[in-house]
Amino acid sequence: MTRVSEGERRARWLLMLLVLIWGASWPIVKIGVAAVPALWFACLRYLAGTACVVVIVTLRRELIVPSRSDWKLVIVSGVLQMAIYAALTSVALTRLPPGRASVLAYSTPVWVVPLSGWWLRERVAWPGRVGVAAGLAGVVAIAGPGLHPIVREHVTAYAWLMCAAAAWAASIVFVRAHRFEASSLALAPWQMLVATVLLLACAIAIDGPLRSMNLRGVAALVYVGPLATAFAYWAVVEVGRHVRAATVSVTLLAVPGLGLVISALTFHEAVNASLVVGVVLIGVGVLLTTAWAQSSETGANV
Repeated sequence: MTRVSEGERRARWLLMLLVLIWGASWPIVKIGVAAVPALWFACLRYLAGTACVVVIVTLRRELIVPSRSDWKLVIVSGVLQMAIYAALTSVALTRLPPGRASVLAYSTPVWVVPLSGWWLRERVAWPGRVGVAAGLAGVVAIAGPGLHPIVREHVTAYAWLMCAAAAWAASIVFVRAHRFEASSLALAPWQMLVATVLLLACAIAIDGPLRSMNLRGVAALVYVGPLATAFAYWAVVEVGRHVRAATVSVTLLAVPGLGLVISALTFHEAVNASLVVGVVLIGVGVLLTTAWAQSSETGANV
């Protein structure tokens, strides 16, 4: 019987806490974007997150200036994984209920497979192909009712979420091909700073100056900035030091499910047959594509 170390035991509890924090963040962001313009909310979220991560990294004595090579990663991940993902999901939440949005936004691993095959020239085995097909079928099942004329305005929001998932997937593929010269945590403040600057420019250009913010908006930002962004980023890195990547990936599949449950309870989001079928199909797709990614990485390291 394998004994679990104290560090691994703490990491597993931290992983469970991470699922709770991220699952609850979707309904809270929904509240936030109703009180603050969506792009401003995304900008302020990363501004608060940047400040908190700088403190974390400084306390760990890991605050550095990235090398020329790592700057490429900082810019790509800061733009795609953080700025574009945050902007598109925040804007989509002004039109969609948070549970449905979280399921679609977490379909990212499904898009990693075709991008890896095209960009990294990786051979895609049958689990990856089946996973992509299942994930796409799940997206159609969830978004299909949005094609009805009564809720046709949701179609644009679905497209934003798919673009957000694809942007994150592109960042993941780039990271897989990158050779790090500094730790991912040491690069985090710079990635978040890039996202903050880009989101600030977009918010000013599209929404104009931020005029006011009520208590609900402040409360939502206090949660998603320091906790769901800064703390969560540190937690992912810390968990990854003690828990296998496959375990982390599968456990994080609970995030959209939890977000859906919380949304159903707080926003009375309807859980209909198309949503259930879509959740199951996307879940299967993410499991299969995650398993393919793990096996391909293992094979590459042999």
